[in-house]
Amino acid sequence: MKKIEAIIKPFKLDDVRESLSDIGITGMTVTEVRGFGRQKGHTELYRGAEYMVDFLPKVKLEIIIPDELLDQCIEAIMETAQTGKIGDGKIFVYNVERVIRIRTGEENEDAL
Repeated sequence: MKKIEAIIKPFKLDDVRESLSDIGITGMTVTEVRGFGRQKGHTELYRGAEYMVDFLPKVKLEIIIPDELLDQCIEAIMETAQTGKIGDGKIFVYNVERVIRIRTGEENEDAL
């Protein structure tokens, strides 16, 4: 099993969710996060004063999937979340050793 963490632009969330649903991925955890990378934030004007916005709003998706869906999942996220502009985000992939559904005690892929 694999865990995918994807950091994407917030306005792309619904499109990514639909794209993942189309390939059979029905569960994910979504967190609103803030951060910056090469984008390094930007300046904004508020009541005549300019100030620096260092941390930009992003959305973090966490998805646990069977190994065989990994490439499809990554492709779906990349195609859907990509705008071609700086700040599109990143995808991280981790190995998952064990998953347990608390309610039933099911384990691993049965728990997904």
